[in-house]
Amino acid sequence: MIRLFSRVAALLLALSLCAPVLAQTADTGSETVAAPSVPEDLTPEMVDGLVARLSDDQVRALLLDRLDAVAAERAEVVTENEGLIARIGAIGTALLANWTAALAAVPTLFAKLGESFANFGSTFGGSGLLRLFGLTALILAVGYAAERLAVYLTRDWHTRAKPADDSDLRGALRFLFRRLCREVLGLIVFWVVLRVVGRQILSAQEIAYAAPFVFYLILLPRLGAAISRFILAPKQPSIRLVSIDDHWASYLHRNQIGLFFLIGFTLWILGFNALNGVPPGEMRLGFWLNTSIHVYIGIIAWTARDGLRDMMRGRDPDRTEWDEKVAYSYPYFALVVTALTWLLVETLIGMGNPQTLQLLALKAPHFTTMFWLLMAPAIDTLIRGLVRHLQPPMIGTGPVAERAYKSTKRSYIRIGRVIAGVFVILMIANAWEIDLRNVAGAGTESGGAVIQALMILAFGYILNEVVSLWINRRLAKEQTAAQTQDEEAGEGGGAGGSRLATVLPLLRITAQVAIAVIFTLLALGALGLDITPLLAGAGILGLAIGFGAQKLVSDIVGGIFFLIDDAFRVGEYVDVGGTMGTVEKISIRSMQLRHHRGAVHTIPYGEIQKLTNYSRDWVIMKLKFTVPFDTDPNKVKKIFKKIGAEMIEDPVHKDGFLQPFKSQGVFDFDDVGMIIRGKFMAKPGTQFTIRKEIYNRVKNAFNEAGIDFARREVRVAIPGLEDAESLSDEQKAAAAGGAAASQQQQG
Repeated sequence: MIRLFSRVAALLLALSLCAPVLAQTADTGSETVAAPSVPEDLTPEMVDGLVARLSDDQVRALLLDRLDAVAAERAEVVTENEGLIARIGAIGTALLANWTAALAAVPTLFAKLGESFANFGSTFGGSGLLRLFGLTALILAVGYAAERLAVYLTRDWHTRAKPADDSDLRGALRFLFRRLCREVLGLIVFWVVLRVVGRQILSAQEIAYAAPFVFYLILLPRLGAAISRFILAPKQPSIRLVSIDDHWASYLHRNQIGLFFLIGFTLWILGFNALNGVPPGEMRLGFWLNTSIHVYIGIIAWTARDGLRDMMRGRDPDRTEWDEKVAYSYPYFALVVTALTWLLVETLIGMGNPQTLQLLALKAPHFTTMFWLLMAPAIDTLIRGLVRHLQPPMIGTGPVAERAYKSTKRSYIRIGRVIAGVFVILMIANAWEIDLRNVAGAGTESGGAVIQALMILAFGYILNEVVSLWINRRLAKEQTAAQTQDEEAGEGGGAGGSRLATVLPLLRITAQVAIAVIFTLLALGALGLDITPLLAGAGILGLAIGFGAQKLVSDIVGGIFFLIDDAFRVGEYVDVGGTMGTVEKISIRSMQLRHHRGAVHTIPYGEIQKLTNYSRDWVIMKLKFTVPFDTDPNKVKKIFKKIGAEMIEDPVHKDGFLQPFKSQGVFDFDDVGMIIRGKFMAKPGTQFTIRKEIYNRVKNAFNEAGIDFARREVRVAIPGLEDAESLSDEQKAAAAGGAAASQQQQG
């Protein structure tokens, strides 16, 4: 073993002695020699053979591999040992170095620009420049002519799609979309003709200069103008999709074109300088142009803040407080986004990672990031506008239908926001060439775990909103289809809702709690947390509740069986052990009864021994009328029959009847007169209104027929009443006293 270690030490010593030679010959341009493979489990014989076979080039290659491995190991150790403060310090140092370098390069900025254009001129010469400019102008003219021809041939798209009036949103959208398609088609034709003609008459070197100029300084601003006209429709308020006035629409349109031109100029001039032998790092022009883009965006956002707020509010009348806050803070949000994006880019440039610098130069992901972050609130406004116009119409009428309609609208908006948020994240990740699927699939990495957890929570949120959306629409349909209780009659007994209207609120709460618990546990598991103790703790807690809250369990179980038996529904009038009222609300363990005088009674299900429902299917009302003894019952029967026939034809009351009002004949006699009873069968909730109308009609019919209602009276029989004029005052007083005594006895 000692011999083996000595052989290995000799080999490493030989490699170290060759290091100065390697350093001196590293740039000689000699051929690269592959390093020999060294087995991990060396034996003494293998070491001897390896030393004997190695040539100088192989020793050099082996040493390079060894030095690279040691450097990589040390870099990993340093990275692992770096703390948060050290990393922040490194980032700050890189950022400061970048700014310092940019300021230091200011004196040479214009000189380098002059050098770049001088190199450009010397590359082509005077005649070459005239040829390049002339042919480029000719190609542009040919491309523009082809574009105008394409636009002319598609002119019918524009006229056929013109909206009929200002309120025709679908027509306005169709008009703007077809106009955008015409403009984009024209630009495509323009670009294709340029490429075809340019390849025929320009050399490869001339194309390398002309193509970026045309693309960045002509095509890109025109494409931005087409998109801006689609969104803002300057000077055309009747077809404008966003809520903004003409002044700010024109201002934003002009400056959006200017912003696209500035971005295009930045990308073109940097490439132009690189083609002419002036690297961007020498003059730092990119720093100042990038800064000017972000400052320009900040100026636009601050100047047009009132117009941007109006645009963010939209035209939806059902805006929430959150929508108002987002609209008000959007200009400040734009300022923060552009400032942070600028800071991020300059920090990355200062850190000097070659791959990052190449990505920034080729794809400009910071511009894409800033675009989608600034568009996110605007996309939210677009979602609210689409939901407002595309949402199905309200089911039914009344406050219940209105609440359900607004709740459904908010659900659609929240689902759209989650989908839009995921889309924006994917677009930003794609711009920075980050594959979120690979990151999420890493499993052991903290970033991947967080992404997995967020994806799970997003899916759970969408599922919760979809379930709520379906239940709310069904609930609105069931509740608005039910008969409403007559508030004016005010004695309870209204018709209840359907069985679904009673069960769906409980189902909604149960589903929301279940989804929240399940997806929260899944998200915690994705973060690497062991959820087994949580499940065990939930089981123990449930067991403790089962033993310690038997009354609660009894209430819940009782409520389940009451719902299974369909004993009551929301809106029905019930009697629970002498407590009467309309079922106003049900929960997992209790029900609330609203008495017709306003009192609310909360009754646990476990305490219900008997429940009487007065609102199920049909109601029979029996009305009593007392008439004098000499009244003809047949005459009263005909009056009742006539009233019943008239009301069954009355459009106001006919839908409430199941059987018409009719007489049941003489029901009883009392000291006052005959009691005649009538009855009718009605739908629950309509009986009191019908009863009130019957009372009014019977009274009017009795007056017309000369029938009086019997009233309590006392008659005193006095013998010799024909001689009443000759009675003395004492006799009259005695008669009055007897009548009073009789009245008291009857009372």
